Amino acid sequence: MIRRIVNTLLLILAMNWLLLALYVGLEPVFIVLAAFAAILLQIIINAAPCRVANSAHRLRSVRRGYELLLLFSASFLVNAAVNIFVGVALVPGVFKWWVLVINIAVCLIFELALLLNGLFRAFLTSLQLGIKWRVLVFFFWWMPGVNVFLLSKVCRLLRDEYEFETMRNELDHRRGDSEICRTQYPLVLVHGVFFRDFRYFNYWGRIPKALMRNGAVIHLGRQQSAASVKDTAGELAARIEEIVRETGCEKVNIIAHSKGGLDVRYAVSRLGLDRYTASVTTINTPHRGCHFADTLLEKTPEKVKNTIARRYNAALKKLGDTNPDFITAVTDLTASSCRRFNEETPDKDGVYYQSVASKMIKWTNGKFPMNLSHILVRPFDGENDGLVSVESAKWGSRCIILTPDGQRGISHGDVIDLNRENIDGFDVRELYVDIVKGLKAMGF
Repeated sequence: MIRRIVNTLLLILAMNWLLLALYVGLEPVFIVLAAFAAILLQIIINAAPCRVANSAHRLRSVRRGYELLLLFSASFLVNAAVNIFVGVALVPGVFKWWVLVINIAVCLIFELALLLNGLFRAFLTSLQLGIKWRVLVFFFWWMPGVNVFLLSKVCRLLRDEYEFETMRNELDHRRGDSEICRTQYPLVLVHGVFFRDFRYFNYWGRIPKALMRNGAVIHLGRQQSAASVKDTAGELAARIEEIVRETGCEKVNIIAHSKGGLDVRYAVSRLGLDRYTASVTTINTPHRGCHFADTLLEKTPEKVKNTIARRYNAALKKLGDTNPDFITAVTDLTASSCRRFNEETPDKDGVYYQSVASKMIKWTNGKFPMNLSHILVRPFDGENDGLVSVESAKWGSRCIILTPDGQRGISHGDVIDLNRENIDGFDVRELYVDIVKGLKAMGF
């Protein structure tokens, strides 16, 4: 706080260097030196507006972006008042008009540098601004009143992000030596439908890094994104057998999201993967299917379905799927299909099963597109996460039902940190740490 006040005062002095130099009667050579000093001070404060200790590079940038925007806000208000006062009370008596014009121009240039630097850092490194606020700032920065609201909103988001992530890092640092997620068997994270495990797009968001910081050993399922449960289960079985063979780990703990949970259950129950599986944790998996999917497939004309499927399959093939089958993948998620699936795919003795379920509460508080799909699914499936109902997601010996405070709720994407969003009352990374910590306590 003290440094912020000092920086604000220094910036105001630097921006009004011409008024000060002329007011005290400096010689021309000293006026030029004062100009260089003002520019140097601006560069220094723009480069490092505050000290940020023990933070990752991204968080340092977030914090400094926040500080720069605060400095801009405070100095802009004071400079506006200073220049208005000079124009009303000291021109033309003490200063000439051209002095005021130059001073205003200098102030605007320096203020613009602060604003752009702060926004650039925020836009480049913040995970919480999201696309919406970036777009709104980009298009409405010029609109009086609206730009003040947007600036205050951006500052709040940056401040909350820095404080939350700093607290999170401190928590992981304090318990780092205990390795609470170092399970006996490694973890295999299995993605859901229409996604793949890409190097530069992490399906699981910030979750794997949080788990590894606490000692977890992680592998990825790497099955194709859109195929029948039977086909993707076969790929998963081969993948996990490969992991066991190469690492000598004997067994694995599987955490699977969405359709991935059905793929895993099939592989464990019908492809012999139970001998390599210690536990199965499903995250918002439609174990009892989605009634909405039945209705959608039934009501949609064949021509429309085939056109959508053809385009999806072509796109998914370019992304790495060997034999994508959009229609079959969706059909396997229907309530009627899952009813048969559950009859034919019993849980295996010796494998521990548990699940996680969540729901959205107020759709207007959720992220697109889950907020819209939540409205469509609810009449057919009841309380849901935007795709899967709470009842459908329940499976195994234990079900964790996520019920955070407030009206936000937790969507199908939130449980895999799809938007990298910090949600009040819910830390998705800590959810997975608790799950894995529980597996470790059970000897898995």
